[in-house]
Amino acid sequence: MKLKKLRKKIQQLEKRLQEGPEKLAVLKRKLQQAESAKALKAARKSAARAAASAGKKSRDKKPKRKLNLSPERRAQLSAAMKARWEAKRAASGNSSSSTNQNSPSPPTQAPENRMDGA
Repeated sequence: MKLKKLRKKIQQLEKRLQEGPEKLAVLKRKLQQAESAKALKAARKSAARAAASAGKKSRDKKPKRKLNLSPERRAQLSAAMKARWEAKRAASGNSSSSTNQNSPSPPTQAPENRMDGA
C-alpha cells in the first residue's frame, strides 16, 4: 500500500471517529424528542377520551319512559303483582318456620333419672 493512500485512510478513520460521538449525540437527542412528543400525544389523547366519556354519560342517559296504560290494565297489573308478592310472603313464611330449628323450645318430656339402671 502506498504511503499517500495509507495517510488518506488514516485521516478518514480519524474523521469518522471524531464524528461518531457527535452523530450519537444528535441521534440520542432526536430519540428523546420523539419519545417526549409521543408521551405528550398520548396524554392529550387520554384527556380527550376522558372528557368525551364524561360528556357521553350524561348525554346517553335516556329518560325513563312512562307506560301508557289504561286504568283497567293498570288495575289488572296491580292485582297480579299483589298476588305474586303475597305468594312470595307465604312461601318465605312457611319455609322460615320449618327451618328455624335452633330456636329454644322446652323439651316435650322430662328425662327420668333412675338409680336402678332399668
